[in-house]
Amino acid sequence: MKELYGLYKQSTVGDINIECPGMLDLKGKAKWEAWNVKKGLSKEDAMSAYVSKAHELIEKYGV
Repeated sequence: MKELYGLYKQSTVGDINIECPGMLDLKGKAKWEAWNVKKGLSKEDAMSAYVSKAHELIEKYGV
């Protein structure tokens, strides 16, 4: 799910534009790291990767 979040944010906002949350904000830090990994990926590539990953998860889990 973190990968999907990172791809979604990269495709809608672009490169990460916020500071890293503090150590005690575990959820915020995980989300920040998932988005930061996608830094440099174009919005179009992020959209394609998001759709591919979503289809992969749907096939795997049948959602």
